Amino acid sequence: MITQNTVEIIPFSPDLKDPIKTLNKEWLQKYFRVEEKDEIVLSNPQEEIIDKGGMIFYAKYNGEILGTASLLKVDNTTFELSKMAVSDKAQGLGIGNKLLVHCFAVAEEKNIKRLFLYSNRKLLPAIHLYEKFGFVEIALEEGIYERADIKMEKLLP
Repeated sequence: MITQNTVEIIPFSPDLKDPIKTLNKEWLQKYFRVEEKDEIVLSNPQEEIIDKGGMIFYAKYNGEILGTASLLKVDNTTFELSKMAVSDKAQGLGIGNKLLVHCFAVAEEKNIKRLFLYSNRKLLPAIHLYEKFGFVEIALEEGIYERADIKMEKLLP
């Protein structure tokens, strides 16, 4: 019997509350620190993201959740691409690509016109991924995240 190991993108559900926190804390602690704002959102994804009109997606591979991305609602046509993380052990499987493709499909379906994100220039693979998907650098306002030194956006048709 041949089993195909494919990455499946699944939506958030209350029983899947923990992976967004564990996956994001993994990379935050490796490169930066977990800020108070992160702790609040990651500990309460239902209240802080879903209940405010946002969405959380997970990448499942071999029965394990190895990646996540969120769309945080700003208004009906603008969302922040946020809390994107892929486990170190899953690097190279194209999970980041698949999560972004899914986010764009959902954005199109929901008539979202603008996605933006905050990142850090030292996260080169992430910056390259965002650029590959058409995100461009825009002015960064102060005080969003200590670690953010770049803001990018993509306008959707």
